[in-house]
Amino acid sequence: MAGQDPFLSSWLRALALLGASLLFAEAGGEQRRYFELVLDPQGRFTLYWTVDYDAQVLTAELKLNLARNDWFALGFSDRGEVGQADLCVLWADVREQPHLDDAWTDDAGYVTVDEQNDCVLGSLKRRGSTVRFLLTRSFDTCDSHDYVIEDGTVHVVYATGTGPLRKLDGLRLTRAEHGFQRAQLLKIMREPPPFPPDTKFVNFLNEKVPVPSDETTYWCTMHKLPSDFRYKRHIVRYEANVQKGNEALVHHMELFHCEVPPDQDLPAWNGPCHSPEKPEILERCKRVIAAWAMGAPPLAYPEEAGLSAGGRDYSLFAMLEVHLNNPAHQSGFVDSSGITLYHTSELRPYDVGILEIGLEYTDKMAIPPRQPAFDLTGYCISECTRVALPESGITLVAAQLHTHLTGRRVWVKHVRGGSELGEMARDDHFSTHFQEIRLLKDRLQLMPGDALVITCRYDTADRENITLGGFGITEEMCVSYIHYFPKTDLEVCKSSIDSHSLESYFKYMNKMHACTAETAERRCYGHRCRSSAAIISKFA
Repeated sequence: MAGQDPFLSSWLRALALLGASLLFAEAGGEQRRYFELVLDPQGRFTLYWTVDYDAQVLTAELKLNLARNDWFALGFSDRGEVGQADLCVLWADVREQPHLDDAWTDDAGYVTVDEQNDCVLGSLKRRGSTVRFLLTRSFDTCDSHDYVIEDGTVHVVYATGTGPLRKLDGLRLTRAEHGFQRAQLLKIMREPPPFPPDTKFVNFLNEKVPVPSDETTYWCTMHKLPSDFRYKRHIVRYEANVQKGNEALVHHMELFHCEVPPDQDLPAWNGPCHSPEKPEILERCKRVIAAWAMGAPPLAYPEEAGLSAGGRDYSLFAMLEVHLNNPAHQSGFVDSSGITLYHTSELRPYDVGILEIGLEYTDKMAIPPRQPAFDLTGYCISECTRVALPESGITLVAAQLHTHLTGRRVWVKHVRGGSELGEMARDDHFSTHFQEIRLLKDRLQLMPGDALVITCRYDTADRENITLGGFGITEEMCVSYIHYFPKTDLEVCKSSIDSHSLESYFKYMNKMHACTAETAERRCYGHRCRSSAAIISKFA
C-alpha cells in the first residue's frame, strides 16, 4: 500500500467495510432514492441520506472538506443545540488511528462516549481534503442517550475542529465550530408518477438579488404566470430551483397566488417582504401554491389529481417569497433561486383541493405568558364534514402544519364516530422557520361525519404578556393546510372558543382578582392581564 494516505489506510485496517458503493446502491446495482442537505454556511459539509423503512434504518453519507486529522461530529438535538445532543463523531487519535464513536453531550456541551455504539461505519473514501464516509443508524436504538429519529422535523447538528485528539471524552463542542439545519429525515421513498406528454415547466426566480449580510432576509418578487394559464391547467409537480453555490443560504421558499380579479393589474415588487414600502395590495397574495424548505424533495401529486390553476376567473399574478439565512453575515452573494412548477393541459380525473383547518385568528385565541408548554386545540367538526363532503369522502394526500414564533409541536388526529382512528400528521420539533408541504406516508380517507382535531403546543416562557391570535409574526396561529382530492366547496373548517364561555370566564376573573382594564398591568392570577387591556375590556 505504498503511497496511500496513512489516514485512509488505518480506516481500512480498523474497520470492515459494509458496502463498496457510496451512493446507496442496493444488491444487484439498483440505486436507492436519496436526499441532500448542506449543513454549513460555507457549503463545506453536505449530508446525503436514504431511508429503509423495512429495516427501520437511516443510511447517511457525509461529504466533508476536512484538513488532515480534523474531527467532525454529526448528530441530533431537540432544537439545534450542541448541548444535550446525540452524536456520531469521526476523529483521529495522536497515533492517527481513526475512530467513529457514538457520543452524547451534557448541557454545557461536554462530550461523553456512549457505552453502546450505534453509529455503524459503512465505507470511506478520501481524496485530498475531501472525505466521504457512509454510516447507518437505526431510527430508534433503545439507548437512553440516543435521539429517536421521527417523522417530523429533525434538528441536524454538526461540529468540527482540529485534531488529532488524545481522547474524545471531555471535548467541549460549544467551543468548537458548530451549527445546525432542520430537515425531515424520514421522507417518502415512493417515486413520483411520470409526467404527462405535454408537460411544461415555468420558473419563478429571484432576479440577481444581492444577498444582505443580515442573518435573516425575506425577499419577495412579483411574477406573472404564462399565457397558458388563461385556460385551466393542472400543476402536477413542483421543486426548488436553488442557484448553484447558494445551497446553504436559501432556507425555504413559498409561491403565493394573488387573489384579485383577473383583469386587475398589480404593481411590481422586488424587495424585502416586510418593507413598509411594499404596496398594501400585495397582501392579497396569500394563497399557497407551493412551499419548499431546505432538504425537501420535489412534491408530486398522485396520478389521479392535479392542483387546478388558471382559467377565465383566475388572476395570473403570483408572489415568490424566499427566506435567505446568512448566520455568518457573508457579503458578495447574489441569488437567483426560486421554484419550478410543472403543469399540463391534460387534466387529471380530479382537482386537488386545499382545506384549512385549525383555530380562527382572533383575540379569543390567547396564550398566557411564561408557559413552557401550553396547548390550544382547533376542530373541524363532524357536523361540518357531514354536509360538505361527498358520500364517498375525500382522499388526503399532503399537509402543511403552521404556527408562528412560539409554536413548538403540532399534531392532527382523525376521529370517526367518537373514536380516534390515528394521526394524520405530527411534528414534535416543529419550527416556524421550517415549513413545507409534506406528502402523507399513507393516504387518509376523510368521510362525511369524520372530524379532524389539530393541537398546537406553544412556549411563551420568555414572554411577559399574553400572545393573541392574529396574522402578525409575533401573534399566533394554529392551522394545517391539507391537500386532498376530489376538490369540494369546503375551503375552511375551523373553530374558536365560545364567546359566551369566554365572557363568563373573564367576568369571574375580574370579580375574583379585580383584574380590569385599569389594572391591566398589575399581576393577576400569576400572569400579566395585558394587552392594552383590549381582551379584558372586550368581555368585562
